[in-house]
Amino acid sequence: MRQMPRRSGFGWLLIVALGFGHSSADEGMWVYNQLPTKLLKERYGFEPPPGWAEHLMRSSVRFNSGGSGSFVSSTGLVLTNHHVAADTLAKISTAEHNYYRDGFLAKALADEVPAPDLELNQLVEIVDVTDRVNKAVAAEAPDKAQAARQAAIATIEKESTEQTKLRSDVITLYQGGAYHLYRYKKYTDVRLAFAPEFSIAFFGGDADNFEYPRHDLDMALFRVYENGQPVKIEHFLKWSAKGAADGELIFVSGHPARTSRLLTVEALKFQRDVRFPAMVNLLRRREILLQQFAADGEEFARRAKKDLFGVQNSRKRSVGQMQSLHDPRLFDAKKSAEVELRFRRVDSPGDTLAFDPWDRIAAANQHHAHLFKRHMLLETGAGFYSDLFSIARSLVRMAAEDEKPNEKRLAEYRDSGRESLKRRVFSPAPIYEDLERAKLTDSLAMLLEELQYEPDVLQKALAGKGPVARAAELVHGTKLKDVEERKRIATGGWKAIESSTDSMIVLARDIDERARVVRKELETSVEEPERQAYGEIAKLRFAKFGTSVYPDATFTLRLAFGTVKGVEDSGTKIPAWTTMAEAFDHEAAHGGQEPWKLPRSWHDQKSKLELATPLNFAGTADGVGGNSGSPVVNRAGEVVGLIFDSNIAALANEFRHSSDIGGRSISVHSAGMLEAMRKIYDAGKLANELGR
Repeated sequence: MRQMPRRSGFGWLLIVALGFGHSSADEGMWVYNQLPTKLLKERYGFEPPPGWAEHLMRSSVRFNSGGSGSFVSSTGLVLTNHHVAADTLAKISTAEHNYYRDGFLAKALADEVPAPDLELNQLVEIVDVTDRVNKAVAAEAPDKAQAARQAAIATIEKESTEQTKLRSDVITLYQGGAYHLYRYKKYTDVRLAFAPEFSIAFFGGDADNFEYPRHDLDMALFRVYENGQPVKIEHFLKWSAKGAADGELIFVSGHPARTSRLLTVEALKFQRDVRFPAMVNLLRRREILLQQFAADGEEFARRAKKDLFGVQNSRKRSVGQMQSLHDPRLFDAKKSAEVELRFRRVDSPGDTLAFDPWDRIAAANQHHAHLFKRHMLLETGAGFYSDLFSIARSLVRMAAEDEKPNEKRLAEYRDSGRESLKRRVFSPAPIYEDLERAKLTDSLAMLLEELQYEPDVLQKALAGKGPVARAAELVHGTKLKDVEERKRIATGGWKAIESSTDSMIVLARDIDERARVVRKELETSVEEPERQAYGEIAKLRFAKFGTSVYPDATFTLRLAFGTVKGVEDSGTKIPAWTTMAEAFDHEAAHGGQEPWKLPRSWHDQKSKLELATPLNFAGTADGVGGNSGSPVVNRAGEVVGLIFDSNIAALANEFRHSSDIGGRSISVHSAGMLEAMRKIYDAGKLANELGR
């Protein structure tokens, strides 16, 4: 067994100055309509042939449950991670058939299991609508700018949806410097075809998470259907059986969720001092809650497993990101870059500023600090941790917003997103009352602790009872587990909401006014001033750098590139890949104890395996959360891997690109996926479909 030290510390050397400027190393999550073709040619001698980018774009998909994927056959197979598929695996599992834990294989098309509420989005076109949005705002007074902008965006989305029949989303880029219309084809008949056991998909558990080396088969396959038949796909990715070599150029096409690389110094301070501490405390609280619930027995553990996995993953990622913000060298580099941009004086239209945007952003973030907890608890739902409450709120707001013109509705209730909203609200996915009571009890207790200065809200939320009794009353007094009851209320509109005595509907209705007030204050006093300020900063950046820069991540499709590359830690070189043999060695080194216990299927078929087959590999391509499930392809556009994680150093990617400080993306190797499917899981029929 190779001796592979684990990179677990945060002693990173911040070499490259941060800020909005020329990218360093293989930095960049590039929008598909502004790809860095010149940079690729200069650095790697690669010039994408005609149609290469469009083919890769149309082969990529986004999961509405969070994460990325790709079409990998002409018959609608979609490749993603097991942990991206976890939402579906948990929803289709029962006490008798725990597919999330034990895995799943459809031997025939008829055995493929429909996902209850999954939607896949395939990007087909990007249109720059910046001028149209800005013109709609230009004539308005500053206090009316936010409403004018939202109305313009709503109109553009509705027109596009009606004209093209495609999902149409206007995306804000450069924090308000540009607006692009993304048009997606939606797939809603999506069925599970294959997933391995949880124990190999997350081999090493929380201890190995965000570490390298890794030995995981974090993969799953879905199939997309239309009109009851597997969809015929024109754009899908071929498969490379051998994968990529050490040092080879690779590309990642996925949907990074969020980065904060363009934020000002003061905005980063807000992230460090307010947002992350609150997020980490919330996640730690939920982790303890779910662990305690799961400890009551096997069925309790099954019901909580998906939520617990997600919370633990988010907690470890958030802690790493928060720690990166406490390295003073990050702020020193950011300040230097900001000063250079802020005080440069060149005769250029881009240097004409209507106000000092940095001061405006600083003031907005000070206000945000006062609002943050109230917004987190009342509007984003942290104070009402319950699927039933989430459904109730959606029904209440759907009815209220439908009485307004489309352009004046809250963004998530516009016509352009109505079908996706209904799919979520009317999902037949199981809801467990015992888990609902536990989650709601804890969140109501947190509400009581944190909102003492909001007595009216507490009175409506708790109704004079303690958190335990109130949670039980709310869960017992609602019929929203019944999908038909949800549809009945939705059909009745505001009259049905107003007359309802359902406990969750009444709660959502009673606190909605206060939650809306907090949301409105955030939008008008924080988000709109920031958007205008960042728009002014964008003028300076565009004047200096043009389009040679990329916007922060927005959970929209991006292309990143890098090379297959190992890590050097304390003078020891960690190779770029691990093998199947090393998975068995890793298990033995930990005495075969959980979470380092391979599934029985792996031991049963060990003698058949080519143990030297690569299983995981590391690379320098840029990315963050949301990239999970992204295909990794070579110059020919062939699948060589599947992104599933990063190492700890790469957690700094939210604020800067990290490959120069040892940050790596981690992928399942294409050869390892084939070897496992054919020789361990008897999934040769599916394996034969890949790339065909």
